[in-house]
Amino acid sequence: MHIVNLLLPDFMLILFGAVLFRVTNWHEEFWIGTEKLIYYVLFPALLFYSTARSPINFGTTAQFLQIVIATCVAGIALGWLAKPLFKAGPMIFESGLQTAFRFNSYIALAIAGRLGGDEGVSLMGLAIGFAVPLCNMAAVHALVKNKGNLLMELIKNPLLMATMGGVIFNLLGFHLPDLASAFLSRLGNASIALGLIMVGAGLRLNGLEASKGIAAYFLVVKLLFVPIVAYVLGLWIGLSPLHLQMVVMFAALPTASSAYVLAVRMGGNGPFVAFLISAGTLISMASLPLWLALLQ
Repeated sequence: MHIVNLLLPDFMLILFGAVLFRVTNWHEEFWIGTEKLIYYVLFPALLFYSTARSPINFGTTAQFLQIVIATCVAGIALGWLAKPLFKAGPMIFESGLQTAFRFNSYIALAIAGRLGGDEGVSLMGLAIGFAVPLCNMAAVHALVKNKGNLLMELIKNPLLMATMGGVIFNLLGFHLPDLASAFLSRLGNASIALGLIMVGAGLRLNGLEASKGIAAYFLVVKLLFVPIVAYVLGLWIGLSPLHLQMVVMFAALPTASSAYVLAVRMGGNGPFVAFLISAGTLISMASLPLWLALLQ
């Protein structure tokens, strides 16, 4: 019951978002604008605020981040195994591959705050900041041969820049003034609920007309195999309970909704990716509590 009480409010917000999207008459511009507000303003504020004010232990944090990167690499490698294992239609593998390793930052920070407070959010923020470049490069690499100026795309990523900015601010020994701290804290708090509502609003369960085998494979990799890698490595290295919780929950996250946007913009199979994101999010409502129970 304790585990259910920890995660149920966040899952209720996701379901609330799904219902709200379907019963309201709000135009698409409203949802797009809200998503932009969260992605470019509210979430970066939360990430900067959390990483700028939480103490960073280099030894433990370095081990934590090594496992974060290892889990992402494991997801990428296992995802690529789908190519020889399944005969998929055009742009099915290329589009779906990213769902084996990309992660939903909104759910990540909501869970981190509930489990570890400010320290948990700071750790999850660092995980997001270090994983974003690797995951974005792997996703783009699969979708296009001419990757363009990927460095500029990473520099323009607000989550990455906010995390790196907060870490640098922290390491330089700066301190946020009370007024700035209160302002950023309130922006960050607003991002959690709105972000989860937007996850629910983006749920789509159509688009799986074929390729059921490779779809199931990507879901199993993301929600089962990748967190197993994180759990085994965390135990082997001897992470603290909080660090182990954060790295396993990070690894067990469903795929980010931005994976759909990337697939569409690069000529991929958008409906297939939308299904994988939505199915993974709904399955994670059962799998995340199970992982948390294992970590208790």
